[in-house]
This record gives sequence, C-alpha cells and structure tokens, in this order.
Amino acid sequence: MSSIFSRIIAGDIPSYKVAENDSYYAFLDINPVSKGHTLVVPKVEVDYIFDLDDETLSGLHVFSKQVAKAIKAIVPCNRIGVTVIGLEVPHAHVHLIPINQLHDMDFSKDKLVMTSEKFVALSQQISRAFLSMTS
Repeated sequence: MSSIFSRIIAGDIPSYKVAENDSYYAFLDINPVSKGHTLVVPKVEVDYIFDLDDETLSGLHVFSKQVAKAIKAIVPCNRIGVTVIGLEVPHAHVHLIPINQLHDMDFSKDKLVMTSEKFVALSQQISRAFLSMTS
C-alpha cells in the first residue's frame, strides 16, 4: 500500500502544497510545531532517508534549501531548522521548521492550531515566494 505521502503527491489526499518539481514535493505539516512547518519528500517512495540513492538524497537537500529560503521570506524567524526523524511515516522526508530558539524544534510540545483558511493563505504565500526565487 502506498504511504500517506505518496497518496498526497498523487492528489488522492489533499495537502497545502508550497512547492513541487518533477522529483520532490513540499507541503505544510497539518500538525505543525511552528507556523510554516513544512515537509519535503521525494516523489519516489523509499522508507528510510539513507536508503535513497545519492542523486535523490542530494536533490532532496537542494530542493529543501530552496523551500527553506521561501519559508524564511514569509515567516519571521531567525533560522529554518532541519530535522529528519523518519519514524512516523514510511516515506523519506525532511522537516523544515521556522525557529527562533532551540526549543522551537521540540516535537513533544503542543502543536500549533491553524484554520484551513490560514493554512491555505500561508501555503500560497510560501509558494509564491518559492516560484519567484526559482524562476
């Protein structure tokens, strides 16, 4: 069975997409630890990030860098934190999280609650920033 991320990429499950190319897909996390928390996934379904071939892994990081710059242009923060946990969904992915201090990356804290309208607006803003930076 396809992972939830493969189903999102295929459009079977809705998402708040912020960026996409032929190989990668980025969308807002629906249980964010901070505003702008984004997941970046390769379109190829591989469970463990270090099982990705070298080209896909390096491409994932370059694409994530472009997405991180777009997030930072929209969400006020000191940095975009990057983490790979890889236990919650069997599909390699990177978390990009706007942070101002270390504890902003704490996944055990209460998640940020946002309305669908706020998710849509934020995803559109980040998407526009991404497109303007990569065009």
